[in-house]
This record gives sequence, structure tokens and C-alpha cells, in this order.
Amino acid sequence: MTLLFSVAFVLSLFLAAVLAGFHHLDIPGIRNVSHYNPLQATVVYDRQGAEVDRIFVENRTVIGLDQMAPLLPKAFVAAEDSRFYEHPGLDFLSVLRALINNIRTGRKSQGGSTITQQVAKGLLLSSEKTYLRKFKEAILAWRIDTLLSKDEILFIYLNHIYLGSGAYGVEAAAQTYFGKSAAALDLAEIALLAGLPQAPSRYSPRDHWSAAHERQRYVLNRMVDDGLISADEARQAHRQPATLQGQGAVGDNGYYLAEVRRRAQNMLGGSLDRAGVRIYTNLDRGLQLAGQKAITDGTLRLAARTAGPVGRDGTPEGALACVEACSGRVRALVGGSDFTRTPFNRSVQAKRPAGSVFKPLVYAAALERRLSPQSRVVDEAISITGADGRPWRPRNFSGRFHGSVTLADALIHSYNIPAIKVLQQIGVKPVQRLARQAGISAELPPDLSLALGAVDVSPLEMTAAYLPFLCDGTAVQPRLIERIDTADGQRLYRAQPERQQAISAATAAQMRQLLIRVITEGTGSAAAGLPGLSGGKTGTSDATRDAWFIGFHEQLVAGVWFGFDRNRSLGGDENGGRTAAPVWLDFMRRALDSR
Repeated sequence: MTLLFSVAFVLSLFLAAVLAGFHHLDIPGIRNVSHYNPLQATVVYDRQGAEVDRIFVENRTVIGLDQMAPLLPKAFVAAEDSRFYEHPGLDFLSVLRALINNIRTGRKSQGGSTITQQVAKGLLLSSEKTYLRKFKEAILAWRIDTLLSKDEILFIYLNHIYLGSGAYGVEAAAQTYFGKSAAALDLAEIALLAGLPQAPSRYSPRDHWSAAHERQRYVLNRMVDDGLISADEARQAHRQPATLQGQGAVGDNGYYLAEVRRRAQNMLGGSLDRAGVRIYTNLDRGLQLAGQKAITDGTLRLAARTAGPVGRDGTPEGALACVEACSGRVRALVGGSDFTRTPFNRSVQAKRPAGSVFKPLVYAAALERRLSPQSRVVDEAISITGADGRPWRPRNFSGRFHGSVTLADALIHSYNIPAIKVLQQIGVKPVQRLARQAGISAELPPDLSLALGAVDVSPLEMTAAYLPFLCDGTAVQPRLIERIDTADGQRLYRAQPERQQAISAATAAQMRQLLIRVITEGTGSAAAGLPGLSGGKTGTSDATRDAWFIGFHEQLVAGVWFGFDRNRSLGGDENGGRTAAPVWLDFMRRALDSR
């Protein structure tokens, strides 16, 4: 009895010592593992659902094992922990094998960590290299293995592990290195990724291709040994040339994506780099590329003509907005000649005098008030007393007058005096009301200068104001973002098109025909040449500081603007017809080719 008591006493002391030791070790709980919810990247998609941008603190997108290429999890297991499905979180055979190899080579060239131990280390421990940390890691690995299934552990591992170039997890790595999802990876790409965990920087396929290629060979051989692939498949994959995604995914989409970020931030009211949401946009990358090239090339041609010195006035810049008629979906948004050099987004941030591109709203208001395209007005010299008591003597762009003209001819040839007289006849308020209904939010002058577009407006807003002419009089608010979802698919936002009737369908049809004639016989002749019907309007602001063309072809409405940021004149030879209309035509031709 005394012996039994003594044994019990000793065992109690031993257990107390073990418990005290565990307490002293301060081993963390494993709740974070069973409730895995890491930081994820906010991912932005184009209209086709292709990824175009990532915003993150940690570049990660969590996906299930069933959303990966079937060989991908198996390749990581083969390369990192071939006995993963057999051991209880610790693989003593691997530890022994690593120890023998390290003694033989005289350096620590191999470790014995299992996938479960790597999960424990990545989620719960620091990266310090001490025996105490390794002991904690072993205990946590065993506890994790008893808590979770093998597939649950592998799911966490493949989503959490760092794989270089800022990418955490296989989905982010697949997009970063190859520009595709983890589900679309081929064997060669899978083997490259599976070779990264041991040393992501040393085996980076971007920076150290030879080392990465050799490590790929190791992974492929391990897969052959485990019966996952044949030797022929391994050789073929190893010979396959790598096609790596270039760094910096923004590229020609920069202006569009910058505006998406700004709007999404306002919608969500928080930092996008921690939101981990999915933003689905209306970006058409083909049209965006066409728009960026058209504006870049047009800016270079304009700079060569104006021969402006690169100094305090800078060089001329351009902007383009393309909206799908009647849906309001913004398909392209170009805010300058080069996003990396000049990220100021002139398509939405610059407010510039509209000039004559505003005139169609004046004439549409007139048609709504029972005037017709054949109504006549006299184009003659006039003098109007302004609010300050001084006379205002407006002129036509050409400096000439044309006598009695129809409203149709006045718009087609962009005569200024008839536009002012029409506004005098119908009043300013109907035009202001129509402009508001068409989506223009800028402050509108309460006087006759409105007839000549004395209103500062962004290219996107002015372009969208033409939508009623194509959509039976219905105005649609332009939108870049179609919907926003959480990472697990819950809907946070869904666009509801904001529509209102700005003009009647009959007026819209009349205006559409007049805008077609602007191109076929008027100031917009430089925009002619596309198959099918096109229409639009040129615009030039006072002192030729701004050159505009807004036009439509098929179901696309696009606006082009050129000017100097410091608001100096483009020069007497420049105007909407010469400067902007050819660039609009260039864009539309590229757009047709892209489709």
C-alpha cells in the first residue's frame, strides 16, 4: 500500500512538472487554426471575369482544394511531406533522414518539418530558429493533427504559405507568376510553385530561373516516385519553356482601376487592402487598350504640332471615356497619355469648359419646346449686355456670319450666334433642367454663355450626357462597378442602373440624325470613315484651350478631350475637328478591331 502510494505520489509530481513545463512554454491555443480566416487581397475583375488588380496587405486569395488543379495539392505533398497522410503531424523518419543528411554534409541543408508543422509555425509561432520553438511546433502539430482532417490541414497550408514575389497561397502565386488561376495551371507550372516553399527567393522563377528549374526537376521526380505522373510526363514538363506574367498588372488599365479603387473605397467606407472583397467591373480591356493607344498617339502628334516646350506649362494631355449606350456601363476610361508618368485622371478629375459639345443639349431642349430642325434663325452680329453692364459681342469660330439658317445647319456647322439666339428664345432654365436630367452635375451658368458651353465638366460626365440621343431619350448614370462580393460570395453591392427620361423618343431620333450629319457634312468630317452610322459633335472652348469630340458608333459612345493642364491655348490651328475627332476615329477603329 505504501509502495502504491509512493508510485502515485511520484506520478503526480511528474504530471505536475509536465503541466508546469507546458505552462512555462506558453504554447498558444489552436483556435486560430480551426477558425482559419486570414487577411485576403481585394481582387478586381474585368467584364469577362478576368483578374486585373489586387489590393492587399498580404496578397492572398483563399480557395478550396476543389478549386485547384487536381495535381497541385499532390505536388506540394510529394515535394514537402510525402508521408503527410500517414503520420500524426510529426514524421520521425523524415527527421532522422534529415539529421543524417545534415551530419553527412556538415551543414543544415535539410529540415524535417511536416506540412502540419509548417501550418503550426505559420499561424501560431514566430520564425525564430531555436530548439524551444521547434519543440513548441512539434506539440502544436500533433494537436492540430488531432483536431483537423488531413484535407483541412492541407487547405490551410496551400492558402497560407508564402511563395515569393509578395504572394501568399497558391491562388495568389498562380496569378502573380503565370497570370491565371490555380485551377488552370499545367504540370510544369505546378512543379515550379511546389518547389518554392523551401526557399521562395532562392527558387524564384523570375529572379533565379536556373535554380527554379532545377528545383522543378526535383518536384517532378518526387511526383514520379509517388506514382502521380509518368517519367515521360515529367520530362516533357521540365522541357516546357516558362511563360511568366510580367510584374505590375495595372498597365494600360491604370486610369480605370484607379477610379474603381476610389469609388469602391467610398462605397465600403474602409481600407480596400484589408477588405478582402471581390470587385466586378465593366472594364473592357480591349477597348481600354484601344483608348490608351489612341490618346497616347494623339498626344504625341499634338505635342509635335504645338511644339510647346516642356517647362512650366508642360505638354498637352488627353482623356477619353467610352460608355456602352443604354446600359451606362463604362467600358474604357483614359485619363492621360501615361498613367505611370501622370496619374492625374483627367477623364473624371479634370473639369474643363465644354465648348460646343454642350450645344446638342441646347438644341434638344429647343426641339422639346416645339421648334424643329427646319426652324430658322438669323446668324448675324449681336451685342448682349451682360450682368456687369458691359456688352458681350460673341462671334462664330470662323469669324463669319451666314444669315438665315436652319437649326439643323446651325448645329451641323456649329455656329455660335444661332445657338445663343435659340437659348434666348426658349430660356436658360429648360436647358439647365435637361442637362441635369442628362447627368451633368456641374454648376450651370444662369445666362446665355451656357449656349457656348461655358460649363466646367469632366469628359466622362459630358460623354454620358449624349446617351439619351441613342436611347430613346433615356439618360443612364455611367458606372464602372457592377457588383462587390465578399470572399465567400455574399453580395455587398449590386448596381441598379439609374435611369430617367431626359427628352422624348422623337426628339432623340431627330438629334441622332443631326449628329450623324455633323460627321457626314459638318465640323466632324474628320471622324468619318467607319462602316455603319456614326454621329457626334466637335467642341472648342474659348481661346482654343480645350478640343473635344463626343460621338457614337453602334452601341458605343466615346468622348475625347485634349488640352493643357495649366489651361493655356493649344494654338490657333487646333480645334475639336482637327485635334479630337481624328483621335476619336482612331479609337473607334481600334475598338472594332479588338472586337
